[in-house]
Amino acid sequence: MTSYICIIRYPYEEPYHLNLVMSVSNGSASGVLEFYIGADTLIEWAFAYEKFPRHAQSVYLWEAGSERPEDRFAYYLRMQLFTTDAWGHSALQIRFNNNQDLPDREIVDMCIRAEPAQINQLGALFKRFSTLEHQVLYWSGSEGQLFETIEQAEQCVPAYALRRGSPFISVNVQV
Repeated sequence: MTSYICIIRYPYEEPYHLNLVMSVSNGSASGVLEFYIGADTLIEWAFAYEKFPRHAQSVYLWEAGSERPEDRFAYYLRMQLFTTDAWGHSALQIRFNNNQDLPDREIVDMCIRAEPAQINQLGALFKRFSTLEHQVLYWSGSEGQLFETIEQAEQCVPAYALRRGSPFISVNVQV
């Protein structure tokens, strides 16, 4: 399995609110989260990712929800871009938490390493995806594509990246 981010957009109160299913993997662990955001969030991501990094210690943090039990939020999603050294090498941290009580709790926390140009490419994909003309965004670090329909994506995107449903966590353990 390789690193990837796959986002599927399902019609919902558009153009104001989006229903997205994000499937991610860093090659060792993978996870899926279905969530709702304002449509302008895609533009915010696009701007931040296209210009990343701005300096040697750049960090961009975006969060939705809360992990605090007293907040009782439906889920928590954290996406944080950061540089890993003075040369601009970067990583994207993604954290999903379904905020369920034990034994139903599922948490994914991983990083995907990427060069700045790859992060910038993901930003450009977010910008085009924000026009709401595509249903699927797929980015594997080395390449990125947008698809108008899930059926088109099924012809090019690995099936494991097109999962839908409630949070799902998978970890590959190599012995």
